[in-house]
Amino acid sequence: MPTSGSSTGRARRLGSLRLRLAAWNALAVAATALVTLAVLRQGVMWALLHEADKVLAEDISEIELALRDTPRGEFDSVLGELERKAAGHQHHGWFVELRDSAGRILWASRATSAAEPGDDRSVVREIAANPHGVASVLVGEELRLLRSEVARIDRLALLTGGLMLLGAPLGAWLLAGRATTAIGDITRTARRLRPDHLDERLPVRGTGDELDRLASTINGLLDRIAVVLDHRRDVLANAAHELRTPLAAIRSCVEVALNSDRSAAEYRELLDDVIDQCGSLQILLNQLLLISETENERLKTQVEPVDFAALVVKSAAMFQGVAESRGVSLDVEGTAPATVAGQREHLWQVVNNLLDNAIKYTPEGGRIRIVLTSDKAAGQAELIVEDTGVGIASVDLPHVFDRFFRADRARTRGAAVGSGLGLSICQSVVAAHGGDIRCESQPGHGTRMIVRLPLVAAHSESGLIAAAGA
Repeated sequence: MPTSGSSTGRARRLGSLRLRLAAWNALAVAATALVTLAVLRQGVMWALLHEADKVLAEDISEIELALRDTPRGEFDSVLGELERKAAGHQHHGWFVELRDSAGRILWASRATSAAEPGDDRSVVREIAANPHGVASVLVGEELRLLRSEVARIDRLALLTGGLMLLGAPLGAWLLAGRATTAIGDITRTARRLRPDHLDERLPVRGTGDELDRLASTINGLLDRIAVVLDHRRDVLANAAHELRTPLAAIRSCVEVALNSDRSAAEYRELLDDVIDQCGSLQILLNQLLLISETENERLKTQVEPVDFAALVVKSAAMFQGVAESRGVSLDVEGTAPATVAGQREHLWQVVNNLLDNAIKYTPEGGRIRIVLTSDKAAGQAELIVEDTGVGIASVDLPHVFDRFFRADRARTRGAAVGSGLGLSICQSVVAAHGGDIRCESQPGHGTRMIVRLPLVAAHSESGLIAAAGA
């Protein structure tokens, strides 16, 4: 009794691409062969008939010439010559008839065709006046020899067609095998791929055909997947490292508190340290959660019209005191009205991160400039946060938006070192809102952060407000 596995294997073989290609190729070859042989047979038949008509027409011309050149009294000699010719071509079934102007038969060869109608070929033609009163001549021959020639061709065609029908499936199977070899290589390589081992790539033969393009496309996809997985591994490793520091500090504080009896003030101080470290943990976890939300496009599910100008002014006012305490000038030079669609708290965090970085890396006596413009023709709002701080080295500039990236320690000397997630969060949030963020910087001359966000059109804004209030 056949098992389900064997039936599945048979079904897989029957449904294989190679078998289907072989079947289609064999059918195409067979159909082409049959049509070609049929056309060839018909062409040969037409050529033979055409040649027979040509020969018969030449015979009539010869008879016409003989009748015209033979005197009246020698008509019997012409007839005798025709009888001899009819006897000599008896195997062809050759025959001739001489008719007068009324269509009556004046003379017919003894080999006049006795074949069934349609089994002979004849040509009749009126001839020039002659001394014997013959007005037209009919010359013909039976088609048995012609049909025997065609029958020979038919047998040859059947033999050739049979050989082609026998060889076509085998040839088609071999050709399909060559065509699907690359697919087999791709399948075997793909089966060996593992999420933790994506170094191997699909073979590209260099032919430039569809299979090569498919393999190249899949290899490109594997490259991108490998980059994402490597990036996630780096993020996890960096996140674990960042979590280790506050956890170690919390453990240290608790161990110190348990080592010996202490006063209430000392316990309070240790607990304050624990609270500070818990706050650092909470900030880091919130940042990681926000990055996860932007990657999963959750920010796009809940949007509302946001007065971006008011948000920028509010954030600048909040950081004004911090800037003054560090001896840094914070100026809002222009805020054009700008309404964008998004989530207020996330856009608020973007502006706060930019201002926090600008203050953190601008030395005493420096200046921070904030400019917000609105280009309604382009449908974009542009926020510029420019400082006169230490700037960013050209080697670090391409990596400022990488997660957990920190510039050279010389730049951060004297400033609180962050988690390295701030600008990465800014980029993720801005991208989720359909905008872009760019960093321009020169060491020793400061940094300019440029954020562009799409504006909400007037008709779209009313719809967003209605949706937000629903």
